[in-house]
Amino acid sequence: MPIASTSSHLVNASPRVTIVGVGKVGSTLAQQIGEKNLADVVLLDEVEGLPQGLALDLMEAKGISQHSRQFIGTTNYADSAGSDIVVITAGQPRKPGMSRDALLKTNAKIVVETATNAIAHSPNAILIVVTNPLDVMTYLAWQATQLSAQRVIGMAGVLDSARFQAFVAMELGVSIADVRAIVLGSHGDLMVPLPRYSTVNGVPITELINATTIERLVERTRKGGAEIVELMQTGSAYFAPAASTFLMVEAILLNQFRLVPVATYLQGEYGLHDIFIGVPTLLGASGVEKILELQLTDTEIAALHLAAQEVRQNVEQARSLVKIN
Repeated sequence: MPIASTSSHLVNASPRVTIVGVGKVGSTLAQQIGEKNLADVVLLDEVEGLPQGLALDLMEAKGISQHSRQFIGTTNYADSAGSDIVVITAGQPRKPGMSRDALLKTNAKIVVETATNAIAHSPNAILIVVTNPLDVMTYLAWQATQLSAQRVIGMAGVLDSARFQAFVAMELGVSIADVRAIVLGSHGDLMVPLPRYSTVNGVPITELINATTIERLVERTRKGGAEIVELMQTGSAYFAPAASTFLMVEAILLNQFRLVPVATYLQGEYGLHDIFIGVPTLLGASGVEKILELQLTDTEIAALHLAAQEVRQNVEQARSLVKIN
């Protein structure tokens, strides 16, 4: 059944999502999209045979998963033509002891190239950036593709909020279904978790957990990705990042108007201009439908601006490393 939408790029009977970079995040995302019967998936990677093999593996699992979606594996961007959403996960992952920003030089070139090539074949697509350092890569992808800012989104706050949500649920011993958490700012050590807006069945966690414990959970959230990298040694997180990206893909394809924190372009909101950073955003068929401005305390707004300052510095550094037409 066609998806009901007023947006022209979502009128096809079979929505198509292209995933550029089919490592563990990309391949897990492809599996989730198929098993939820959400869209056909193009798996695109520069390593010949890898996307084709993963696509075949996923096709062979369809009889068990019982869905009707198609998987295409390719190294050719032309095969991704007509995509409704392009997800960029391509790039070098973090290694133990490596910060997200250390990935800047390598991943800047990868993201600019992949975004430009993908949008050339799918000019009406919405672009979701997952590659780290997330906020910087989203800005570069926007500049490289010259898409409207509404159609370029970074996946960060969804993941960071999910981690904060999990840590709160584990600390209190409550069902995670009753926990809502929100994290703003950059996807890094300067992210801004908001305990005042994080609740357990409507009750703010500030009434359930003492300040010292909350600060410990906040700090663990900031180091959530690094903690997994240190434990795994040979890889980084992929289940939670893939699930977070899936939520965004689903919200857009099904026009759900989900209110989630994502890296979006600000033009005066929160006192910030010309920057992609995590804020509460309504996601729907057009991409960014609306940005919600929360009433932040002076301390919270200062933390958000500090994160933005670091993102801006890294954007300038990255722009000096790559050529953007």
